[in-house]
Amino acid sequence: MNASYEVKLDQFEGPLDLLLHLINKYEIDIYDIPVAKITAQYMTYIHTMQQLELNVASEYLVMAATLLEMKSKVLLPNPSIELEEDYEEDPREELMRRLIEYRKYKEAAEQLKEREMEQSHVLTRPPLHIERKETHHIPEGAADVLDMIQAMSKIMERRKWNQPIETTVQRREIPIKERMTEIVNFLSDKKTGVSFNQLLPNHSKSYLVATFIAILELMKINEIYCIQEEHFEDLVIFKQV
Repeated sequence: MNASYEVKLDQFEGPLDLLLHLINKYEIDIYDIPVAKITAQYMTYIHTMQQLELNVASEYLVMAATLLEMKSKVLLPNPSIELEEDYEEDPREELMRRLIEYRKYKEAAEQLKEREMEQSHVLTRPPLHIERKETHHIPEGAADVLDMIQAMSKIMERRKWNQPIETTVQRREIPIKERMTEIVNFLSDKKTGVSFNQLLPNHSKSYLVATFIAILELMKINEIYCIQEEHFEDLVIFKQV
């Protein structure tokens, strides 16, 4: 396994997209953003990626620093006497404006995409026979990447590997494709699914990281899917049929 492996979150086009997803997921009012809550959720993503020794794009780290600075301004009391002429803008205002503007562009882009798809159904010549690709049904309540990261964060918090100061033990490299095959084979006869924890036995950190990446890759190619009935509940993983 390569420690520099980069997890590409295809569903997120940048930190604003990730923040908007968090706001929607946890039903946060975009006009009254609870800075402590949104920062905690965002930092869970950053810290978990860093613990797993996976690359995080610099733009996500810049946003993390911005959120932490904003949180300190909101939570720490200002000892100076506030005067009308010394009015200071709520540090959340700029973030709110950026998110609202980004949401408008995102919605406009989605509408244009829908129109493009509608236009593609308008035929100007006799229809051609087109072979349909097999599509997989993803049931309602399917977990996303953020749910996976949240679950990983809990597992790593419980286990907390203590790294020795000096060691001569060489870390075993675990091929991702090999782990993907093992997971698919393990799920093949599990009709009721398998809990996320069952796929992460008490092995080394490198084994856990390889398993996490393998699950993400299998989700990306629709070989498996994960269900989470409620926020923060255990994930259940199924093999796609």
